[in-house]
Amino acid sequence: MTTVLIADDQPLQRFGFRMLLESQDDMTVVGEAANGAEAVRATAELHPDIVLMDVRMPGLDGIEATRRIVAAGGRTRVLILTTFDLDEYAYSGLRAGASGFLVKDAQPEELLSGIRAVATGDAVVAPSLTRRLLDAYVHHLPAAADPDPSPDSRLAALTDRETEILRVMGRGWTNTEIAERLHLAESTVKTHVGRILSKTGSRDRVQAVILAYDTKLVG
Repeated sequence: MTTVLIADDQPLQRFGFRMLLESQDDMTVVGEAANGAEAVRATAELHPDIVLMDVRMPGLDGIEATRRIVAAGGRTRVLILTTFDLDEYAYSGLRAGASGFLVKDAQPEELLSGIRAVATGDAVVAPSLTRRLLDAYVHHLPAAADPDPSPDSRLAALTDRETEILRVMGRGWTNTEIAERLHLAESTVKTHVGRILSKTGSRDRVQAVILAYDTKLVG
């Protein structure tokens, strides 16, 4: 049973999420929060598997709440909810340690599958936002002073195949897509992804995607 805390300042939004989640045999809502401060307190008290976190809330926003929840070092994972006009907030949420983000107008089955993915230790990135979100970030990075910079040390331990897989992860490919396009078994892809996370010190798949952009592996 996956336990979920819903953090959103809109009562009707929380009600809708609760109704959807409680309709599932493998999920239960253990609490609600109307702002970030409440989300942090409730997480410390209830230890939910997942916090469904809105970005913009009064007082302590979802980004800072995510940062505090992750910094506490518990097992709770955060799934950020955003809208198309809030890309920069979603990126900040990922930087804060969220395990993924989805758009608020996602189909119910997308939200449910996203929660299940994050609960099992995977990460979820809304395909419709991946390139737009991260490309927007990359375009604001300062130009490198060295035209031929040395490889980032975080990538040094990766094999050629692992580097290739990290690159396409940065492009938003799922494990299934990687397996199909690179002609690998999906179990092999999962093994590679696990090694990439371990070698680069990435908390999860989303952090690995950010690393791919930070190191100019994807651009």
